[in-house]
Amino acid sequence: MTRRYVIALLRVLCAIAFFVAILWTANFPYSTDAPLSSAEVTAARDYYTQIYLKPIDDRAAETDYDRKYQEAAEGAAKGSRIVERVKEFVDRFDLNNKPVLEIGSGRGYLQDAAKNYVGLDISPSVARFYRKKFVVGTATALPFADDSFDGIWSIWVFEHVPNPEQAFREMRRVIRNNAVIFLFPAWNVDRWAAQGYSVRPYSDFGPAGKLIKASVGFRSSSEFKTAGILPVRLSRWLAAQVGPTTLRYTRLQANYDQYWVPDSDAVNSIDSYEGALWFLSRGDECLNCGDSPMFLSMYEPLIIRIHKSAKTTLQ
Repeated sequence: MTRRYVIALLRVLCAIAFFVAILWTANFPYSTDAPLSSAEVTAARDYYTQIYLKPIDDRAAETDYDRKYQEAAEGAAKGSRIVERVKEFVDRFDLNNKPVLEIGSGRGYLQDAAKNYVGLDISPSVARFYRKKFVVGTATALPFADDSFDGIWSIWVFEHVPNPEQAFREMRRVIRNNAVIFLFPAWNVDRWAAQGYSVRPYSDFGPAGKLIKASVGFRSSSEFKTAGILPVRLSRWLAAQVGPTTLRYTRLQANYDQYWVPDSDAVNSIDSYEGALWFLSRGDECLNCGDSPMFLSMYEPLIIRIHKSAKTTLQ
């Protein structure tokens, strides 16, 4: 009888291990930074230039695509209290009179969050919206000297950066030692966002697409996502024990033609823990990760304090 129970237990454990292995394989972020073609760079720059090209109050001149993009962005910002949260960040770390940088500043909604503000965006057409300093540039090659800023924030930008690890390096380069970063990409972007499976009718899809759409509700649940992400986070934590990590993410095919849902135009999906681990493995602090960073929310910002001279340590 005892032997039978042991065999049954082993079978159960093997089944669990097999299931975990499938989840790990399906959710592991295989992509890392890769050089971009000139066509890819041009397509992204043209896309964001056109989005911001028309005057903010000229609704009649906007296309339906422009309107959807702007309404989604403005609605999300209000719902997530972005202005209030950035101002709280500025107040908490006494940044109002210190040099701060916003990466991916768009139309400059946050330029009044601090007095000594610099906005940077890939789109030159947004310059007319600024009363404060604005610089055209890319997150992967910031046009600033080392140690230029006491604070940096970036809201819903890094999911649109094709080489996000290079952008992380640049952000860390231009910020001063012991300075702080408010990093809030759209973490964990759904892989089906570009195709709009969650909002389009079944009639839009063939048999394979219908199956994907039918699975979206289940795959979007927090329980399913948590079950898939925790084995990956554990493996990434183990990898970080031997030194600074390489940022890993899932590369996405951006949809620049139809803006079905927020982040239809995302080019990558980064897990929040992967982002935190990149900084932690370089000796920086995550000020809002709590005692167990592995159980970080998949949708909240990171507040990072940079320690450039620190030895590589992990929390």
